Amino acid sequence: MDNAGSIFIETIFGFLALFLITKFLGKTQITQLTAFDFISALILGELVGNALFDDQAGLFEIGYAVILWGVLLYVTEIVTQKYKKSRRLLEGMPAIIINKGQLQKEQMKKSKLDINQLQHLLRSKGAFSVNEVAYAILETDGSISVMKKSLDQTPTRQDMNLQPEEPLLAFTLISDGEILYDNLDEAGLNEKWLYTELAKQEVHSPKDVFFAEWKENHPLHIQPY
Repeated sequence: MDNAGSIFIETIFGFLALFLITKFLGKTQITQLTAFDFISALILGELVGNALFDDQAGLFEIGYAVILWGVLLYVTEIVTQKYKKSRRLLEGMPAIIINKGQLQKEQMKKSKLDINQLQHLLRSKGAFSVNEVAYAILETDGSISVMKKSLDQTPTRQDMNLQPEEPLLAFTLISDGEILYDNLDEAGLNEKWLYTELAKQEVHSPKDVFFAEWKENHPLHIQPY
């Protein structure tokens, strides 16, 4: 009990330090955490936890460890914001698991996702059959985004006696002023077409575009800086 007072003070200090670091980094929801963020949070908590029961560690040592780790996390956030190529390494990339109703086995293998795990994720989105799904995208935080086939959407076109339509996936073609050539190829488009569409909306360069999205039979949606 001799150390009760110091443990109390260090616990309060560690709690406040972790709280401020979390607020400063802007991760307000668990769903915002990538695998890297989750591991970082565990290590940050472990640093404080170990320091509380270390006789050699005082408030300065706890504060120093928390601030140092917080700075490293903040620098990582800045790097991923400014250098888009680093996002694939530090945050990962979304993966299309179901494409036009077909399971993408190679993507599932790369994502370490088996069919039972996929079905669990689909059920959480109200899709109780793989056959209902036109597109499923595994997000970087481990959640899944689902677009159902036209006849299975709510309310269903079948219920309204309408003819079925092919579900259309929107493609992000420009992000942060850079052309996403992989998405451009996936959409069956080319750079010349993209520049033509930009010119139609009086946009001279992709560098002037914060976000551009395209869906078949729809005009290019552009959001400038």
